[in-house]
Amino acid sequence: MDRLNCPPRLMIVSDLDFTMVDHEDPENLSLLRFNALWEAYYRHDSLLVYSTGRSPTIYKQLRNEKPLLTPDITIMSVGTEIAYGEPMVPDYDWEQHLNLNWDRDIITQETAKFPQLIPQAYTEQRPHKISFFLEKPNSLEVIKALSESLEKHKLDVKIIYSHGTALDVLPKGADKGQALAYLQRKFKANGRVPLSSLVCGDSGNDAELFTIPDVYGVMVGNAQEELLQWCAENVRNNPNIIHSTERCASGIIQAIGKFSFGPNVSPRDIKDWGKCRVNVLSPGYEVVKFYLLYERWRRAEVEKSDQILQNLKSSFYPLGTFVHPSGTEQPMSKCEDMMERLYGDKQGKQYCIWLDRISTSQIGSDAWLVKFDKWESTGEERHCCLTTVLLNTKQDEEGFTWMHIHQTWLDGLETKHRTVWFL
Repeated sequence: MDRLNCPPRLMIVSDLDFTMVDHEDPENLSLLRFNALWEAYYRHDSLLVYSTGRSPTIYKQLRNEKPLLTPDITIMSVGTEIAYGEPMVPDYDWEQHLNLNWDRDIITQETAKFPQLIPQAYTEQRPHKISFFLEKPNSLEVIKALSESLEKHKLDVKIIYSHGTALDVLPKGADKGQALAYLQRKFKANGRVPLSSLVCGDSGNDAELFTIPDVYGVMVGNAQEELLQWCAENVRNNPNIIHSTERCASGIIQAIGKFSFGPNVSPRDIKDWGKCRVNVLSPGYEVVKFYLLYERWRRAEVEKSDQILQNLKSSFYPLGTFVHPSGTEQPMSKCEDMMERLYGDKQGKQYCIWLDRISTSQIGSDAWLVKFDKWESTGEERHCCLTTVLLNTKQDEEGFTWMHIHQTWLDGLETKHRTVWFL
């Protein structure tokens, strides 16, 4: 939360599975659309929060499988764990709060009396979350009996059933909504309450997010009946809660536009930047736009014309330098020649680029330093490097000139062959 020194313009709090991530979208198109929108327009002054039922272990697995951005805050294990930033620093105050009137041993003993409850994997059994699989036909009867059993021990617990298969026993003061309310109290204490907050979900364990005062909410187009029914019974007359017509991350983008939080056209949806006028010309938008054009160039999704090639080349300062992540330095002019030869080399392949953690610093009246993680994937193969770009604003037209590029491999994400990676 220390990344911003003023109240965030927007805070998005989103579930992951079938909300931010569409597991029926093998090319991750909706997620990549959101990534480009967020990094181009929102990363510099807004907060991204993931709120997931996943434990840290399988949350990290998902990040290795899908092109997820790095969140500012991660709420995991159905609201029982909160962590900050890329290193995922735990919030120990939240953990202490959940210890009140919580006895894991007694709960384990009582749940063992129900053969219908099938324990989930060891990684999903967390300090303040005990998780099972439960078939839907038995769910009402089992939940009622288990609740009565735990009440006899005077424990402050709650039972959450979601996706028609998963049952979690948590401290009464823990769920995704309570975790968000706790964060809001921290924001208020620090004088950094977000100007707008949007919560996003698809299933029953997201329901409590929609109860937080003053938030906007979107149930994505593929939301499950359990969440739709809950919202119909509890927040039916709230105009700030909508059911989008789009699936997953595309539904989140739709809500950004519906509530007029800011730009809602993803750079990935722009087919011709020459004909598109954007209201905000920023270094973040510049690098997102360049790499999207670069991706399309290599996929042969744009025409190999002199004009497009010239547009790519005009981004580079002829006397500038590029430092390859291998450490080799070469002139920008060599980059221009290589660009022309790379046209269509990824055609027909599942190739994509996304940028993460864009940060910008103005270091002169017309000079900007931009840092970001540049990801590239072809099928299941993924590579990433920390990229630093020096940009100068153009004097005679809108846009920026790339003066210098320096890249460094992130640990474990380098390529084995130097020629595989370019820019």
